Amino acid sequence: MQGLIDGFRRFRENYFEEKRELFSALATGGQAPKVLLIGCCDSRVDPTTIFCSQPGDLFVLRNVANLVPPYAPDSGHHGTSAAVEFAVRNLEVKHIVVLGHAGCGGVKALLDQQASEGSDFISGWMEIARTARDRALALTLSAGQPIESARRMCEHETVAISMANLMTFPWVRERVQDGRLAVHGLYFDLEDGALFRLDPGTNAFQRV
Repeated sequence: MQGLIDGFRRFRENYFEEKRELFSALATGGQAPKVLLIGCCDSRVDPTTIFCSQPGDLFVLRNVANLVPPYAPDSGHHGTSAAVEFAVRNLEVKHIVVLGHAGCGGVKALLDQQASEGSDFISGWMEIARTARDRALALTLSAGQPIESARRMCEHETVAISMANLMTFPWVRERVQDGRLAVHGLYFDLEDGALFRLDPGTNAFQRV
């Protein structure tokens, strides 16, 4: 805990002082980010660090495996869907970015079927990506490829699944169709620092 307090003091004495005008403007004027970024809660993959963004630039939603569930309004607690709704309908973001990454623990648990062992919530959450698991294993194992290839493919597929599920939200679909909103898929390779973008034409990730 002391490490956090020490870190805050460095932030307050350095970064905050350097950006005092920015923080003042954000405090009085509120937020108006143009981008909703949906990423994994993995501590190694910090969107604001990766994209060198400042406070107020990104509306960041992080959860296990950067997943978006299908549109399903009911009496349940839908934290991810609520954040998407707030960003789109209230903040009126112009872009939604789904950011997957290499070495995702949620995907590894899904492929290894560990998510169901002693889990209260993870196994049910990762069911959103069940089709990604099945597709990745079928394609890679039939080709005699190693499990690591299935993991990479499944990590890519979680991005595509989340993008497809976003389009089940009527107010997302409407804005995409009339040009007010764009949905993008990115993938970050943690080991070599490479960023890949999903090409909707080829449905493949291309290095940027």
